[in-house]
Amino acid sequence: MNENEFKIKIKLNTAAFVIATAGTLCFPQILNLKENTLGFTNSIFSVFVWVLCIYAVNWSLHTIDLTDRRGWWIAGVFSFLFTAAMLFGVRLDAVGNVNFKDPGLWIALPVLTCLFTILVRKFWNFLGGIKDRKNRYAQHIQLPATPQRTEKYRDVLTFCFLMICWLPVFLAVYPGFFVYDAQDEWLQVASRTFNTHHPLVHVLMLGGIVCGMHKYTGSYNLGIACYTLIQMMIVAGGFTYLLIFMRRRKVSKAVRMVSLLYFAFFPVIVMFTLCSAKDAIFTVALLLLLLSLLDMGSDEDAFFSSKGKMAFFVFCGVFMMLFRKNGVYAFAVMAPVLVIYHKNYLKKILLLLAAALGSYFLITTGLTAVLHAEGGEKQEMLTVPIQQLARTYKFNREAFTPEDIATLHEVLPEEALMLYNPKLSDPVKVRFVNDRFAADKSKYVRLWARIGLKKPLAYVNAWLVNSYGFWYPDTVIDVYAGNTVFTFTYGDSSYFGYEVEEPGYRDSKIPWLDEVYRKLALEISQEKIPIYSMLYSPGGIFWGIAFVFAYVLYRKKYHLVIPYLMVLLIWLTVILGPTYLPRYVLIFWFGLPLFAAMLLEEV
Repeated sequence: MNENEFKIKIKLNTAAFVIATAGTLCFPQILNLKENTLGFTNSIFSVFVWVLCIYAVNWSLHTIDLTDRRGWWIAGVFSFLFTAAMLFGVRLDAVGNVNFKDPGLWIALPVLTCLFTILVRKFWNFLGGIKDRKNRYAQHIQLPATPQRTEKYRDVLTFCFLMICWLPVFLAVYPGFFVYDAQDEWLQVASRTFNTHHPLVHVLMLGGIVCGMHKYTGSYNLGIACYTLIQMMIVAGGFTYLLIFMRRRKVSKAVRMVSLLYFAFFPVIVMFTLCSAKDAIFTVALLLLLLSLLDMGSDEDAFFSSKGKMAFFVFCGVFMMLFRKNGVYAFAVMAPVLVIYHKNYLKKILLLLAAALGSYFLITTGLTAVLHAEGGEKQEMLTVPIQQLARTYKFNREAFTPEDIATLHEVLPEEALMLYNPKLSDPVKVRFVNDRFAADKSKYVRLWARIGLKKPLAYVNAWLVNSYGFWYPDTVIDVYAGNTVFTFTYGDSSYFGYEVEEPGYRDSKIPWLDEVYRKLALEISQEKIPIYSMLYSPGGIFWGIAFVFAYVLYRKKYHLVIPYLMVLLIWLTVILGPTYLPRYVLIFWFGLPLFAAMLLEEV
C-alpha cells in the first residue's frame, strides 16, 4: 500500500466513523418509541447498532465506486424521501402533528440521508453482482423447453390450485366479505335508483348477481356467495396469467413457486379475493395492464405488430378505469409518458390510448344515461381541502374572521366540523353541502386559499396525518377505531372490514378458521411479529417497491420504470383520498411477486 492509498483509507475510515456515530445518535428520531427515547438511548442495544453501522459504512465506502455521480444522486434522492417519511411519520403517529420548528428534525434529516445513501449504494452493488453472475451462468446453461401441452396443463392446475386453497376460507367466512359500500351498491340495484358515487359497472355486477340469485332462490346469502365465487375465479385467472408471464420471461422456477404459494395462502390476498369491494377486480385489471406495459416496453416492435397484444392493452386499461375512478386519473396522466416513450410508434400508441379512454367514457356515459344515474357530488375530489379547513377550524380558530366562519358554515355546518377526525375525512366530508359549493365555487376556493396563506403548516399537517399510513411503514391501521358497524365495533385495528352487511349474514361452516381471519382483520396480532409485520404494512411495501424502482432506474432498465410509474400514479391519487386503508393500494400485495421478479430477475 503506497502513501496515497494509505491516506485515502484513513479518510474513508474517519468518514465511516463520523457518519455511523452521527447516524446512531439520530436513530431515535425515526424510532416509534412514543416519547420514551430511553428505550434506545439508555440501552446496550444502541452500542450494537453503532458498531454495526461503523462496520457497514466502512465496508461500503471501501467497496463502492465513489465517482459514480448518477448512482449517488438516485440513491440520495431515494434515501432523502425515505428519511423524511420516517421522521414525519414517527411524529404523526406519536402526537398527530409534525413540529417543523423542531431542530432535531432538521439535524437528523441530512445525517440519516447520508447514512442510508451509502448503505443503499452498497446493496445495489451487491444485487448487481448477483445479477451479473447469474447472466454468465445462464449463458452456459440451457434448460430443455417444456412442451406446450404440458404448460397448458400446468396452467389449468395452477388455477385450480388457487381456487382449492381459497375454498376453505370461503366456507369459513361464508358467504364472503360483503362490506365496504356493498350495501349501498346492492340497494341501488334493488331500488332501481342509481348514482355515480360508485362505478356503475361494479354496481350492476354486484347488485345484479345478488338480486338475481335472491329472485330465483329467495336467499341473499346465495347471491353474495355467487358473486364471491365469480370474483375468486377472476382473481385466480389474473394470478395464473401473471405466473405464465413470469415463466415466459424466464423467471426462475423457485420465484414462481414461492409466488404461487404466496397467492394461495397469504391472508391479505385471500381476504380481498373474498371481499365484495371493487378493489380486487380493479387491481387484477391494473396488474394485467402492468404486464402489458412491460411487453410494450421490452419489445415495442413485437408489441405494435401484434393485434392481440394491442387489444389486450386496451381491454385492461378500460376495465381498470371502469372499476375505480382514480384509475382514470392515473391512466390519463400516464398517457403522455407513453406517447413520448413510444414516439417511434406515435400513431399506434395514440390510437390505443384514444381507444381505451374513448371506450371508458362511452361506456360510463351510456350507463349513466340509461340508468338515469344522479351525479354532482364533489366531496370525494375535495377530501384534502375539506380536512384542511376542518383541522384549521378546530385547532386554529383565530385564523377565521366572522365572515370567514359564516362562509365556511355554508358548505360545512358547525356540527360537521366538530366531527373532525384527523385520520378519516368521512365524518366531515359526508355532510359537505354540494349544492351551495356548486352555486359559487370561486367563493369557497378563495376562502380555502385565504386560510391556507395564514396557516400553511396546519394545511400540511392535515394532509400528512390523513395519508401517512400509505408512506410510513410503522403505521397501525386504526382509522375506524370506535366506529360501530353491523356486528362489531372497531378497536385497535381497522385493517379489514370483515363484515357481512345486510341483507346478508355470516354463516360460517368452519368457525375456527373464521376466527383466525377475524383476528387478522380486527386485531393487531400480526403487527407484533418483527419483519413479518412489514408484509402487512402499506407504507413498508411502498418503500420496498420504491427501492425496486430506484434500483432499475440506476441499472438503466427503463422498460421496467414505465409500469412502476403507473403504480406510483395510483399511489399519488390515494394519498389525496379520504383515509389510508390497504384496499386502496391492493396492487402492493397483488403485484408483489412481479416487483420481486423485477428486482431479482429484471423481467
